[in-house]
Amino acid sequence: MDWLKKIPIGQYVSGKSSWLRGIDPRVKLSWILLFLLTPILANSIWRISTAFVLLLITFLSFLPPRIWWRSLVFLLIFSLMIGLLSIVLPASETSSELTIRAPNEIPGAIVLTRSWEICRLGPFNFGGISLGPLIVDRRSAELGIKTSTLIFTVIHSVNLMLITTPPEDLVWAISWFFAPLTFLGFPLEKFSFQLLLALRFLPLVQEELQNLFRSIGVRAIKYRKLGLKSALNLFISLGERLLLNILLRAEQGADSLMSREGLWLSSKELRPCFIVDSRYLWINLSSIFLLLMAILLRCMYGTS
Repeated sequence: MDWLKKIPIGQYVSGKSSWLRGIDPRVKLSWILLFLLTPILANSIWRISTAFVLLLITFLSFLPPRIWWRSLVFLLIFSLMIGLLSIVLPASETSSELTIRAPNEIPGAIVLTRSWEICRLGPFNFGGISLGPLIVDRRSAELGIKTSTLIFTVIHSVNLMLITTPPEDLVWAISWFFAPLTFLGFPLEKFSFQLLLALRFLPLVQEELQNLFRSIGVRAIKYRKLGLKSALNLFISLGERLLLNILLRAEQGADSLMSREGLWLSSKELRPCFIVDSRYLWINLSSIFLLLMAILLRCMYGTS
């Protein structure tokens, strides 16, 4: 029942076996913004290319496979299921329902438009039940590609950054980008410390969820004998208990903070200690160069 501990989603894993750990957190955050923002209004080729590049970075990162392979497999299966569901569901009207004049009514007319349908399966007959044809058109295929690639790139890129970047370094990088807002009176120090507490709070939420799953497994509940109504009440009560436990942990954290006179750490105290090494310098310079190349390629070939 400790399978949640084997999937470090959103948690930092210490180590020195990957070149991703040597990248400056500001450069790493810029790459994450690239993965999050460039798929917007991009064509399908760019979305698929972004997903493949993210997979290539994962396999070449020299991270221990036990850290990322379980979450990667689960995310791939989930993204493919959502993509297939989006492809199957109709995304537009079929060509037979459109009010377009038939081409054979005009002698010598040449139709230059592409076929709207890509694939048609069916109709299917299951005994006495007859189901209509399964039609995959261009718009539903594009919707499936956009949905699956967006889910994969957003979740996996952020998870890859969180497992290789300490929360303090990430908060410092965000505060470095938003430093000009301090001249407008924005409470950057308070916002940064709240973000740090939120990142530190993720393992506590996972631990509470793991404890609830363990308590269900120990009791060996038979859901078939409970019935639908009793099983639903059980899951609702588990959700309430999870929320109460999380709120209790938050209250304990707030009490411990107030016992220290409510002082929060400034962004200067969160500044990471950079190691002066030629290897890390080349890694950061290469990351910046590849980032600029990716932005240029997005402007040239990624538009719809």
